Amino acid sequence: MTRFAYVNGLYCPHSEAMVHVEDRGYQFADGVYEVIALHRGRFVDEQPHLERLDRSLFELRIGWPMAPAVLKLVMRELVRRNGLRDGSIYIQVTRGVAPRDHAFPKTRVEPGLVMTTRRAKSIPAAALRDGVAVVTIPDIRWGRCDIKSVGLLPNVLGKQAALEAGAYEAWQVNAQGVVTEGTSTNAWIVTREGRVVTHPPGPQILNGVTRLTVLRLAAESQIAVEERPFTLAELKAAREAFLTSTSSHVLPVTRVDGAPVGDGKPGRIARRLRELYLAELERA
Repeated sequence: MTRFAYVNGLYCPHSEAMVHVEDRGYQFADGVYEVIALHRGRFVDEQPHLERLDRSLFELRIGWPMAPAVLKLVMRELVRRNGLRDGSIYIQVTRGVAPRDHAFPKTRVEPGLVMTTRRAKSIPAAALRDGVAVVTIPDIRWGRCDIKSVGLLPNVLGKQAALEAGAYEAWQVNAQGVVTEGTSTNAWIVTREGRVVTHPPGPQILNGVTRLTVLRLAAESQIAVEERPFTLAELKAAREAFLTSTSSHVLPVTRVDGAPVGDGKPGRIARRLRELYLAELERA
């Protein structure tokens, strides 16, 4: 079956999809993106993802490539052409094609739009049973991590560092010793007193859509949560840790930098929040 992509108004075979050499996303990382999960043929948290896309576009002063309602139609058509029921859709919007110059183009250009899909990858049973390992790395990213920019080189380097260390993810630590977030996940701990802690929204982190859902589910279940910075020392002294993302949902973290978190097993609260999140997926 041919796999299709959508590029600037055209559905085309994925192997033939391409953008102009002077697309500013390619030359300057001058663009933003979103990844929306598809579960049993339904987009998960579609509206919050599109609202975040709108915010990212606004912050970079990039216009929508088409009306949001039309974008939704194109998304569904691409999913239909690819016969996809479980997986994700990648949406990337750039400032467009213009002669190379750091400043914005002097004349109006059309924003570039690329969309691709991929099938879901199951999380290994061992990861669910035993939890996953993370390593910590210096946070060397720019000062506006709340914008979902395609400029991801620090994240790429961090993910590679995790891979080479045999870990699932890398969590980033800033100059003040605060754990901000992972290269593609939000970071959480459970204190010795049983309180869930995660970094508050702001320029230092991307306010994950799954993160927001987990916050709501925790509140509905009377699980105490604090949105505040936590340090690497707090992480290493925590009773539990876990990560959240669109693809991983809620995943217990049981080792940090080679040392066990708590008793080295998935914690009760992390397991409960994963159960609640998966139940939410089935209800929606």
